[in-house]
Amino acid sequence: MNITIIPVLKDNYSYVIDDGHGHITVVDPGEAEPIINYLTANDLILNTILNTHHHGDHVAGNAALKSKYGAQIFAPASEADKIGDIDIAVHNEDTVQCGKVSFLAIETPGHTLGRLCFYAADHDALLSGDTLFSMGCGRLFEG
Repeated sequence: MNITIIPVLKDNYSYVIDDGHGHITVVDPGEAEPIINYLTANDLILNTILNTHHHGDHVAGNAALKSKYGAQIFAPASEADKIGDIDIAVHNEDTVQCGKVSFLAIETPGHTLGRLCFYAADHDALLSGDTLFSMGCGRLFEG
């Protein structure tokens, strides 16, 4: 698994994950253009979008990426109405398969009530969204 950090907006990041077998996932696309630019430059096709929570700086690129690539959107079940147009509603302790990479969904309410982290144990990788920031824990807006 290879993770590439993509700067989006003024102060945020999305993550492009290549499972090593041609399956491409983007995590929390706050805007589409930087993701599309990266995918185009590297001749990649997006398969899956993972959303950790409903805030716009994590989901605003969903619609454009889904439209362009036909990618499936996986998102917290309890925030589905706030995210919209999701394909797979994810619950606590669900396994999300992104090509050859398996993620365990872990509810981590606080920043938002329904937010999820995605943990890939086989790769020692945690996709924490806004649960952790470089200078401490995430901002607690809802919980």
